[in-house]
Amino acid sequence: MATRPGAQGCGFQDARAKAGLAMQERSCALVVIGNEILSGKIHDTNTYFAARELRAIGVALKRIVVVPDELEAIAEEVRYCSQRFDFVITSGGVGPTHDDITVAGVAAALHRPVVIHPQLEALIREHFGDRPNKAGLKMAEVPQGAVLIEGGPMIFPTVQIENIYMLPGIPQLFEGKLAALKSRFASDPYFMHAIYTSAGEGRIAALLDACLERFPKLLLGSYPRIGDAEYRVKVTLESKDRAYVDDAFAYLLELLPADVVVKTE
Repeated sequence: MATRPGAQGCGFQDARAKAGLAMQERSCALVVIGNEILSGKIHDTNTYFAARELRAIGVALKRIVVVPDELEAIAEEVRYCSQRFDFVITSGGVGPTHDDITVAGVAAALHRPVVIHPQLEALIREHFGDRPNKAGLKMAEVPQGAVLIEGGPMIFPTVQIENIYMLPGIPQLFEGKLAALKSRFASDPYFMHAIYTSAGEGRIAALLDACLERFPKLLLGSYPRIGDAEYRVKVTLESKDRAYVDDAFAYLLELLPADVVVKTE
């Protein structure tokens, strides 16, 4: 939903802009792990959920990658992302079975050994009794130096090491865990306007270019819709500076012929 002028909670953002303070930008990468995603056996919904939730709290999701259940592939991707983004979220591969190797992959990425975390071991022994099996104890493994974050579904906390957060792949658990972590990631919010047009992209492309030339820091998106009787293209304008996006929105509306604007948000 678009943010309109005068929306609640915008005063702090306006104050930052007037004071000339830089808007906070935090970047994230999502590493989805699992052969089942790459083979099409499981429909991945965690990517869409994470992208939507992170955007809502002002975080720029800069990279989404799906990797197989292979130690080197996990380690290589996690290492790449952890060095380039403010934080990394992994999805999947943290269970008790043979193909759950995310912990080992993250440990390899950071050149850390895998160790048994005493708090997780205590939880597992409480759950399984005094003699947990090998698979159960695998759930107590973490990269050395990892910390535990309580919250969300399951009795098991989220494992964090440096700027990497390891979440389960089961959608209900992933969603709950990410919701519990959101306050840690929150940044200055994005503000957005949307314009729905009856004109195709070819007719409005030059006008969008002109808007970007005037407002080069604007995040401008154009999304065609096929077979919709209401509109043909949805144009979105986003910025962390509310005044900036408001000005760009007004400017683009002046450029667009009035008869092609179906509605705005």
